[in-house]
Amino acid sequence: MNGFVSFVGSGPGDPELLTLKAVNRMKNADAVLFDDLSSGPILAFARAGADLVSVGKRAGRPSPKQDHVSRLLVDYAKAGQRVVRLKSGDGGTFGRLEEETKALKKIGIEFEIIPGVPSACAAAAAAGIPLTRRLAARRVQYITGHDVRGALPDNLNLAALADANATTVVFMGQRTFPALATMLIGAGMSESTPALLAEGISTPAEKLHRTTISELSKRLTNSVSDAPTLIIYGALAI
Repeated sequence: MNGFVSFVGSGPGDPELLTLKAVNRMKNADAVLFDDLSSGPILAFARAGADLVSVGKRAGRPSPKQDHVSRLLVDYAKAGQRVVRLKSGDGGTFGRLEEETKALKKIGIEFEIIPGVPSACAAAAAAGIPLTRRLAARRVQYITGHDVRGALPDNLNLAALADANATTVVFMGQRTFPALATMLIGAGMSESTPALLAEGISTPAEKLHRTTISELSKRLTNSVSDAPTLIIYGALAI
């Protein structure tokens, strides 16, 4: 008999931001396959004796291939195990969730998806800012800062990204933000548009840097952080 897989969003890193359902699933799991950003104190909720398997991917570092991660999920579940696939933030946001659920669907393994606190929401909360404001920022958009090549995606909607009435959150965008900022300014966005660089949100390494898109571009041209980082820009990113 096949086991069962729970895809659990672990939030941005603070174990107190886990949901009750996430903690319950970890306490009852036979195996926990976790991302790098879901390690540390969060794993303390796993039951004694559970297999803890690191399957995290970090830019510029050796990482397991996606098909290997999917294979592990399938193998554990086929052995009748209760599996937690622990994903940082919310697993449905740039977490390659669908690739793993497809692998389970293909052979009829049941699963559930448990949402987590999105890192963008945690970053805004840490900065004491909202992501939306009536009449001033009526739209929030999440984008990835790089494609499979590690470069900016070719099909960016610059009109949307340069919209001064939107709040834009850039995931995995430190290395490509200087190029993005040049494109945004070329599309009419003001160089003085507020920007927030949020590092290590909800962890002891948390840092917030409030600046503008122009100044942030200069900063990231010269130096990038090894910490997990988000960039938020728009009228409310101050």
